[in-house]
Amino acid sequence: MAAAPPSRRRRRLNTATIIWRRRFVFWLGAVAVGYVAVGFAQAADWAQALFSRVNAVSPYIALALTPAGIALSAFIGKRYFVGAEGSGIPQAIAARDIRDRPTLERLLSLRIAAGKIALTLLGLGVGASIGREGPTVQIGASILVWLSYRTGMGRQQGLILAGGAAGVAAAFNTPLAGVVFAIEEMSRSFERSIGSLVLIAVILAGIAAVSVSGTASYFGETIAVLNGWRDWFVVPVVAIVSGGLGGAFARSVIWSSRRMPAMFGGFTARRPMTFAALCGLGVALLGLLSHGASYGTGYQAAKAALNGQLNQPAIFTLTKLLSSLLSQMAGIPGGLLSPSLSIGAGLGAALSHLMPGVSPGAVAVLAMVGFFTGAVQAPITGFVIVAEMTGDQAMIIPVMATALIATLVSKAITPDPLYHALAEDFGNRLAAKSSSDVAPELALN
Repeated sequence: MAAAPPSRRRRRLNTATIIWRRRFVFWLGAVAVGYVAVGFAQAADWAQALFSRVNAVSPYIALALTPAGIALSAFIGKRYFVGAEGSGIPQAIAARDIRDRPTLERLLSLRIAAGKIALTLLGLGVGASIGREGPTVQIGASILVWLSYRTGMGRQQGLILAGGAAGVAAAFNTPLAGVVFAIEEMSRSFERSIGSLVLIAVILAGIAAVSVSGTASYFGETIAVLNGWRDWFVVPVVAIVSGGLGGAFARSVIWSSRRMPAMFGGFTARRPMTFAALCGLGVALLGLLSHGASYGTGYQAAKAALNGQLNQPAIFTLTKLLSSLLSQMAGIPGGLLSPSLSIGAGLGAALSHLMPGVSPGAVAVLAMVGFFTGAVQAPITGFVIVAEMTGDQAMIIPVMATALIATLVSKAITPDPLYHALAEDFGNRLAAKSSSDVAPELALN
């Protein structure tokens, strides 16, 4: 058989070179996402610890510090980092449908990623009730998209999805949840051609994260269990209550996002910094009421609830829910995943007082997954992420049942999934912005 002509061999070599260059860039980006996520997590812990030390001097300092810090975060975000506000997951979802680079970079870029990190840390440093995991999704997607353009490869299909999945996996140290999150929440469908892309991104980001933070579960190892079928009556009860509250919370966040410019007679649009400061004052007052438990991500309170050691769980649940809503209304960067998990854990601790004989930790685990899935309407992600974060294999079946029931209850309250509704809002605002940019040119023509 005759050898292939030199030109054909050269084309094959060039094609192989391009493929392997793309793979190398992608691998490098996935590892970078893992290390950035771990560094972000450590910095977030430091910011919360700093606020706790300040709050320990006098809890009343927050009455000035929290409103000023939240107003500053809102000002910097609106002035220099438009597109970095809120969770970050809706931006990543909205960006999947964007093809032109200038519009895409309004949601995903290194500049926005840097602003997201800095302003989320600022929010945590002044006591805002926000999380870092949602922002890590936007940061991960931004890193992979930037690398793709930087190396001349353009926008590659699946990079946003893979970057977001890698962000979740590294942020929570939950590789399986990263894959499931990408499939269920970010795409709502799964393309066979990018399945390996997502899996490789999660593996590499996970390896990078583990190399720094180890293999420990997010909430450690819990031993909660339902003792036989007599305890299973709590599953539908907890699922209905937590799923309903999660759905109501999601509906409130969506409503406030869409109605914000017109709220209070347009005051929020005319004086956004003043409104953000008032939201911050509300967060501070709720922090005083909860003795500081409602500030930050709520990680410590959730861990205490899982161990049956949370004090005043009803007050914590209420203050944490309202603080999270106010923090979102203020328009600052910061996520909802950690606050949602902590609200659910607190709710479970409160409900356990009404269920004598049932493990308080088991009720907390069920309510945690119930509120989370009620808020985001992603039941598979909900039970996988909670199972991986707690390391509690004995609760998998009741957790799955709770996630399913909670999602059905939530859909009866709010038909639109939280992140997809917010992603639609981002898309509409980008379309309106693009139209307003083009309008003057049309007028001149």
